[in-house]
Amino acid sequence: MKNKKSLVLAVLCLFSVGVLAQKSSKKDEVVTIKTDMGTIRVILFDETPKHKANFLKLTKDKFYDGLLFHRVIDDFMIQGGDPNSRNAKPDDMLGKGDNGYKIPAEFSPKLFHQKGALAAARDNNPAKESSGCQFYIVQGRKWSKNDLNKQAARAARKLTDSQRKVYEEIGGTPHLDGSYTVFGQVIDGMEVIDKIGAVEKDERDRPEKDVSMKMSVKKMKKKKITKKYGWQYEA
Repeated sequence: MKNKKSLVLAVLCLFSVGVLAQKSSKKDEVVTIKTDMGTIRVILFDETPKHKANFLKLTKDKFYDGLLFHRVIDDFMIQGGDPNSRNAKPDDMLGKGDNGYKIPAEFSPKLFHQKGALAAARDNNPAKESSGCQFYIVQGRKWSKNDLNKQAARAARKLTDSQRKVYEEIGGTPHLDGSYTVFGQVIDGMEVIDKIGAVEKDERDRPEKDVSMKMSVKKMKKKKITKKYGWQYEA
């Protein structure tokens, strides 16, 4: 009888764990990036678990607060996350800072450099490992079929028909696909990327007026994220 009760309790525990896991999968984290030029909100992809966990940890630890978007190229991308950019002087060289580790590349054929993609910066290491902290958000531009073919030839993997359509109608930076890990997507504040991309810059592409960031994380129901921001999750 005692063994029977223990078995029932064990089954109930497993059922509870399953329900909790199912409930937790109905929520997702939304990362908010606040700047003086507006607010950007992003979600992070489950297909890139190492990058997702790292970005969430750094955000929760307030690592990014006070750092700059130190490299901005209009119609291309805005880059930030260099720890050396905190309290940096106007003539300081930025872009080489790190937090002491790299993250293995996590490439997924369905994640690509469409406008608003959040991706990891990296140096020229042959394994294409990502910086542990530096990232960029794609602005990009729309491409004609002929120009897109040229860009696709530079990419490290073949573009799908649906990805081509996005690059033609919405925009992005297709030649980076397969070379840098895309691990998130902007779901709100796309116009802020355009604003930051258009600022006055020096010869090193650093904004003349500092664009600093402050980040936070909020867990939300996926249904609410879809209703509020229009982001569609896969079934």
